[in-house]
Amino acid sequence: MINENFYEIPADELGNAVRLIGMDWMLITARDGEKVNAMTASWGSLGVLWNRPVCTCFIRPQRHTYGLVEREEKISIAFLPEGYRKALSYCGSHSGRDGDKLSAAGLTSDELDGVPVIAEADTLLICRKLYFGDLSEEGFADKSLLSNYKDGDYHRFYVCEIEKAYKRR
Repeated sequence: MINENFYEIPADELGNAVRLIGMDWMLITARDGEKVNAMTASWGSLGVLWNRPVCTCFIRPQRHTYGLVEREEKISIAFLPEGYRKALSYCGSHSGRDGDKLSAAGLTSDELDGVPVIAEADTLLICRKLYFGDLSEEGFADKSLLSNYKDGDYHRFYVCEIEKAYKRR
């Protein structure tokens, strides 16, 4: 049972956010009806906004996970050990629309606090959406960054309150 494998920690003990998100990568996880889907992300942030610990994640509108996150009030963020780099790469390059992506990547889902999570994670965040917005060409002060959007498929960002953070025992 997943509850036995994790213990709760304060959000301010999560560690180096630049390393966690930008180098280790994260899985954004949401329910897809009876199934669970996760997508790998390496763009995001951890911090404080509105006096709450938050995780901000970015999802392009064509991603299958986009529609799932749009529907759900709560999502989870998973950080996995380095040994799962191939699974993270798989989840970043395949769509859950086409089948059971988690199983194909060698990952399993479970539930924690009623939210789907990735059982193999080192660190889990249970997050509740607070705000969303869309990036736009007009908002870029540094126009060189537009090279990330050759097709004009700007990310939607979600600011999510970190309700609970867990570490593996």
